[in-house]
Amino acid sequence: MSRFIESILIPTDGSDGALAGAKRGIALASRTDANVHVLSILESRVRGANFDELEFPPLEENAEEAVEEIARIAADYDEGLDVTTRVREGTPFQSIREYANRREIDVIVMGTKGRTGIDRVLLGSVTENVLRTARTPVLAVPPNTDEPGIADVPFDRLLLPTDGSDGAAIATEWGIELASRLGSSVHALYSIDTSPFADARERVELLEAFEHRAEEALDAVQERGEDAGVSVSESIATGSPVAEIPTYATENDVDLIVMGTHGRTGIGQWFLGSVTENVVRQAEVPVFCVPVSAETP
Repeated sequence: MSRFIESILIPTDGSDGALAGAKRGIALASRTDANVHVLSILESRVRGANFDELEFPPLEENAEEAVEEIARIAADYDEGLDVTTRVREGTPFQSIREYANRREIDVIVMGTKGRTGIDRVLLGSVTENVLRTARTPVLAVPPNTDEPGIADVPFDRLLLPTDGSDGAAIATEWGIELASRLGSSVHALYSIDTSPFADARERVELLEAFEHRAEEALDAVQERGEDAGVSVSESIATGSPVAEIPTYATENDVDLIVMGTHGRTGIGQWFLGSVTENVVRQAEVPVFCVPVSAETP
């Protein structure tokens, strides 16, 4: 059997958020037999600032320690993992994207919260910019105070939201393949949002039309799952996908959400990642975000 994911990039800034991402990345690499690249970025504007009167360890030293820490964790967990460490200078999200492109990385795994060069918390700005611009899937991992050990990281239940769009179809391919390789079951979810329509009668009529579209989209996921020998259950929710997806994940003990970064709204217009970005912000579980530019597995 050929390898599904051959290389995983784990960016780190030494923060707890980056460590949470690294643990998921190492677990995924070990279970897919992928190589690991650990990258730390010296942010150019911070490096050039004058901190002479402040007692900070050298930024290069911090960066080297950050990547070596992840490399040690990976080696302790699975000594068979092939780990490459690098420190680069530049704008974090651009450097991460460029490294991934040059090295033909298959998946980027990173925490949704990190820190700036002077130890202030970043509220996901780097991760969001990577999500918006990366050509490969990004596994966004939220901080979690009871984060399991790497050996206990679960991939048992995957949630695969779909809206029938081309972006959702690509995410379906990745989600089903992940489930096949990791031995996971899949929950397929379609959220019907009629809130943009004020007229009650219009909502009822549109709901019937959307239910037909939902059944077609869910059937496509079911068919792909059957072809791959993956168990798929189907659900239709009524409400905004931004609210329904995280809620469904929590109520059904989902371990991982797999979704496209581009889809369509309830009235057929394309949205540029707004649903995915908001799900990443709100979800209590990692979100595997698949861009429309990603190659199908």
